[in-house]
Amino acid sequence: MNRDEYLQLFDEHHLPLYRFAYRMTGSVADAEDIVQECFLELLRPGCSYDAKRTPIRTYLFGVVRNQSLKRVGQGALPVVESATAHTPECDVLRTELERTVALAVTQLPEGQKEALILAHYEQMPLAEIARVMEIEVTAVKSRLQRARAHLKETLAAYVAGPERKR
Repeated sequence: MNRDEYLQLFDEHHLPLYRFAYRMTGSVADAEDIVQECFLELLRPGCSYDAKRTPIRTYLFGVVRNQSLKRVGQGALPVVESATAHTPECDVLRTELERTVALAVTQLPEGQKEALILAHYEQMPLAEIARVMEIEVTAVKSRLQRARAHLKETLAAYVAGPERKR
């Protein structure tokens, strides 16, 4: 891979990979390190990427997934970093809700969290999620269903008015 191809690859994929790593770890620093490590992996002589076996996007998400799981496994539960900007009331409420949802997502079991992040935040098709996670598509669907049910239960207190069910 030449320099221009590598830079184009980085430009196309670094932001979604960073978002995935951040949502998996809850840490800006860890996410940055993980994405850097992911792209460095492509430059290593023993790189395991094989274009005949899998698309580059799937490979990169798999590397980020593995690195994120290692980071989260080494420490305590990830803590979502908070925004420090002072904003009007509406922005504060929105930010609080986003943090609450992000925290609820980080507290999902690992398999459910990964599937949810890839499906909802990264808009990845189920078949590609299955390849990244190395599981069957039916298992991805099951994990997504359980993750959504868990979030619905966890976030029920934030539903206002008659829509809220007990």
